[in-house]
Amino acid sequence: MLADLLDITDPRLIPARPDLADIRLRGRVAADRYVVGEARRVVVPSAPLRRSPRFDAGLDTEAVMGDAVTLYDAEEGFAYVRLGHDGYVGYLEEAALGPADPAPSHRVTALRTFLYPGPDLKQPATGYLTLGARIAVVSETGEYLRLPTGEWVFAGHCAGLDVVAPDFAGTAERLVGTPYLWGGRTSLGLDCSGLVQLCLAVAGISAPRDADQQERGLGDAVPPNRVPLVRGDLVFWRGHVGLMLDATRLIHANGFHMAVAVEPLEAAVARILEKSYGPVTGIRRITPSAAS
Repeated sequence: MLADLLDITDPRLIPARPDLADIRLRGRVAADRYVVGEARRVVVPSAPLRRSPRFDAGLDTEAVMGDAVTLYDAEEGFAYVRLGHDGYVGYLEEAALGPADPAPSHRVTALRTFLYPGPDLKQPATGYLTLGARIAVVSETGEYLRLPTGEWVFAGHCAGLDVVAPDFAGTAERLVGTPYLWGGRTSLGLDCSGLVQLCLAVAGISAPRDADQQERGLGDAVPPNRVPLVRGDLVFWRGHVGLMLDATRLIHANGFHMAVAVEPLEAAVARILEKSYGPVTGIRRITPSAAS
């Protein structure tokens, strides 16, 4: 996991407040007390991770069912946590968390799939799970899998955790038209780096959450004069990222289209240079050995 080691150079990843901090930060950051975090897991379809314990606080990212978290504190319905897959720190609703066990055994492979109160598609759906959500299967009846929550999901929309989709650019193509959502990380709404993180996760590749972190931590640098670009290359701007589908076409979640969209790289570069993030800052290439 990328988040196994604590990084005290990035405020987004530091589990510390003036009143408490992760015990592993003793002697490195100042806090009134140091605590051993408790292992928990997200047990709702999705949950906003906010930068402060208020419902009107900004959305930094989302946690989805099956995500492991470390719980440090809980008060007035909010839990102060660190996400296990990318180390992001913030506040989730406490009701979104359950025990760490049982661990997930399957991953959702459909863009989204419904949850049911029983193993029957005619029953009223109780919610949905997004692509990449991970579930623990406690029993199976016919074509349906039972979750620890007592809900059921269609087995054909899931696969074992060892099943990956290595063409992460192809996964991005499946998400064309998904609305843009700042902080979004599900198939109902995505931001630029959320799209990249989700598609890489489905390919079995761990990735940081934000574009600047991804530019520093993913793959190998491609010199700007190296042509042609290839499928899966990541193109970065200051605060933005997209995926190449081939030598000329870019797919990215962006505020111009307010959706995941495909366009010529040349057109995107010109528009972004003029209106938003400036020039391209880097290109990274991920090799198959990056898969975890």
